[in-house]
Amino acid sequence: MKSFLLTSVRLSTYFWIFFGLFFSLSVVIPGYKFDAGALTLFSVNSFLYGFYIAPVLSAQKNRIEELHRIIRNEANALFSLVLKFKKLPKPLRNKLQLLVKSYLTARVDNQALNVGETEYEKLITFCVDYDGPEQERIDKILEQVVANQQNRTNYSMQAANQVFSNEWHVMAILFTITLGFILTINIGHSFIFHVVRALLCTGLTMLIVSLIKLNTLTHKKAKQMWGPFKKLVATNFYQID
Repeated sequence: MKSFLLTSVRLSTYFWIFFGLFFSLSVVIPGYKFDAGALTLFSVNSFLYGFYIAPVLSAQKNRIEELHRIIRNEANALFSLVLKFKKLPKPLRNKLQLLVKSYLTARVDNQALNVGETEYEKLITFCVDYDGPEQERIDKILEQVVANQQNRTNYSMQAANQVFSNEWHVMAILFTITLGFILTINIGHSFIFHVVRALLCTGLTMLIVSLIKLNTLTHKKAKQMWGPFKKLVATNFYQID
């Protein structure tokens, strides 16, 4: 259910859901007039929340940019690899191309970490076990297949570079306190102020939702990184995105 919501619900939809929720809470929750000490505490907490979440968000955006680069590098490597198949006899060429396509299909269909390991091992095993007239060319192909392992390793390292649980705990505490102050501070009965408060709470919450999507690679920007693989499969290795 969690994965479904993260994958299927757009950020724009979350915005209106949260805005409606917080506007309702703003109208219903009674306001309190805080003293100077409470307001100082609120200011310090708000500053810490922004100070803490900003670099974490930036790091996750950079992580996705790096994953884009890694996947594009691997797509280029596989495209170059398949071009070398053209010089092989058709039965051998088709077998190798099918192994590469199976690997790419597995990666695109299920983008979880370490997916495609079995398919890639089959490609390596086929090249290692091959004993025939095209041995020299297969050996060169094997070298390129093994060299591509660096891209796969880099992807695994970046994909696993998620936000730590202790960082989530700190952000959850700061976020909850900030939201609590905003929702309970006395703003009177002005409709405009209720709208402003709902928008402020929505903006703070959207930061957390965006971070969750970036962290779990369910953000739209993260999904786009698989474009080169999809293009290779869709065109049967004739084009690369």
